[in-house]
Amino acid sequence: MQIDDFDRRILKQFQNNSRITSDALGHQIGLSATACQRRLKKLRDSGVIAKEVAVLSFDDYVTVIVEVVMKRGGTASIESFKSQALQHQEIQQCYYTTGSADFIVVVVTPNMAKYEELTRNVFLKNDNIHKFHSTVVMENVKVGLDIPIEFEKTKSDNAS
Repeated sequence: MQIDDFDRRILKQFQNNSRITSDALGHQIGLSATACQRRLKKLRDSGVIAKEVAVLSFDDYVTVIVEVVMKRGGTASIESFKSQALQHQEIQQCYYTTGSADFIVVVVTPNMAKYEELTRNVFLKNDNIHKFHSTVVMENVKVGLDIPIEFEKTKSDNAS
């Protein structure tokens, strides 16, 4: 889907506040409320806006970043781990990576006992995991959900 700078402005505002009214959004980006509604529908229908969610505070929870190294590669073992990660709500993010780890996993649990239970069920029982390394987060300095929005360069931008 082709998006223009108005769509980008909508996305920039909307990813910070998905409850913004069409009137307020239109006022901020220079379009009518109706035009904003049409564009939001198009962005939703095309999948550019994948999901609208409430972001909860998790300051009282334990966040752990886990590096997972598999014993064997191959499609079956990689897909098996991906499938297993998708089954656990505590696994908030799972990235299939290059480098020293095959996966980087972000886990959020209410306490360390629950994290230990998860490690037993997910990492220790999996015969294809060679090793995993856990790093416990002491403070969430920055947790971002916004995707950087790039705007088209105009001729006046290039002149400066």
